[in-house]
Amino acid sequence: MDDVVNQFAQELAAAMGAAVARDPEVMACREKARAAGYEMQVALEAVIGFGSRSVPEKSVKEDAPAAQKDSAKAMKITADDRRFLRSLRIATGEVSQRVE
Repeated sequence: MDDVVNQFAQELAAAMGAAVARDPEVMACREKARAAGYEMQVALEAVIGFGSRSVPEKSVKEDAPAAQKDSAKAMKITADDRRFLRSLRIATGEVSQRVE
């Protein structure tokens, strides 16, 4: 199980790094640094937690409407999650709301 979880975490970290690297603001900052004679390296640290699901994913009835299946897979994002993702300039796709 640990190998599977580690693989998921590595894939997520790679996807996040690629998303940040493609961000126009990040690219602009790196170009400014290069123009000034500097080469920048960016290192991100993220804490990724996994927990076992108590209900197997196959428990959703096959005849359930598609919207119901999608809502069963939806993850709840906390204010801390939104704050962290926003600090990385990653959109969550949710309606924007003020996080304190």
